[in-house]
Amino acid sequence: MTLLITVIAALTVTCLWYFKFNDKKYKLGTLCLMYWGASLMWLVDAVYEFAELKDEYFRPEAADMINDAFLGLCVAVLGVVIWLVMVLVSDPKGVVRRIR
Repeated sequence: MTLLITVIAALTVTCLWYFKFNDKKYKLGTLCLMYWGASLMWLVDAVYEFAELKDEYFRPEAADMINDAFLGLCVAVLGVVIWLVMVLVSDPKGVVRRIR
């Protein structure tokens, strides 16, 4: 589930970056790279787990699936939080500077 959630997030953000917001001031490319890096990490984890468990890999317990889904959502949310901090620090529209 972690791999699935991060790949969906990576594909979504990549499509947004490519088709709509490819302006560098919003740093969406950085968010894409964070999600693709997380997806690659989970892919390597899945390969090693499959090598260890063989057929049992495809029959996870319900509790394990819920834990994996929660971990995947936490990773996706953490990526958005890091990206938001980066955008707020760079202040592309000058909103923070006008408030001071």
